[in-house]
Amino acid sequence: MAETTLRGARVSSAAMRVPLQMTARPPWLAALTWIAPIVLVASQAYFIMASQPDRDMGHLQKIMYVHVPAAWNAFLAFLFVFIQSVRYLWTREERADLMAAAGAEVGAVLTGLTLLLGSIWGRPTWGVWWTWDARLTSTAVLFLVYVGYLALRGLTDDPERRARWSAAVGILGALNVPIVYMSVKWWRTLHQMQSTPSTVDPTYAWGLRANAIAFLLVLVVFIAHRYRGLLAESVLEHQLEEAALNRRTRP
Repeated sequence: MAETTLRGARVSSAAMRVPLQMTARPPWLAALTWIAPIVLVASQAYFIMASQPDRDMGHLQKIMYVHVPAAWNAFLAFLFVFIQSVRYLWTREERADLMAAAGAEVGAVLTGLTLLLGSIWGRPTWGVWWTWDARLTSTAVLFLVYVGYLALRGLTDDPERRARWSAAVGILGALNVPIVYMSVKWWRTLHQMQSTPSTVDPTYAWGLRANAIAFLLVLVVFIAHRYRGLLAESVLEHQLEEAALNRRTRP
């Protein structure tokens, strides 16, 4: 950890960084915190009950109302990580690092949910819980990269070093997203082609759209709340460091 001398005391670079400040929760976040889960539950319930069973897979096909929107929004979360990581490396603004970390946490959860639901769908469809299919394997790699990203953040107490390391991994990990998406076109796989409103039966298209929007609202809420939690931790960390510095420099 980089150090400097101030009034005869050795001070960490963390203590010298510009402190962040907590602000009141914005009204839009307070409202969306209630709206998002209501929209998600309503959308899931309506389209699961209203849509007809698939001709080949029956009611099992309806798992895509969760599986596909979770995957789409995981991709959006990692795009957010990529943007904020680049922003941090360009500006060295701590808020960008905290936003990237919040996005990585939520994205990792959604990717894990995608893998879990894919396994549940694959068992009766393919006869196995898991296979080293290109789509499944690349998605698992994406999941592990961001779990590693989160683990990496705990390896150092230096905020600047942690942010630099995380930004590098966040950018490299996001580059795997196009590989995951295109894997069913680039390689022969068991996995079906990408499910989009234009590639599924019209009876399922509106359900996909509605649930994707519902998941997006939840994604925004989760990232916003997690960011505020990380921001509160950063503010507290700085206050503790400042208090320790004052005790050490007091005559």
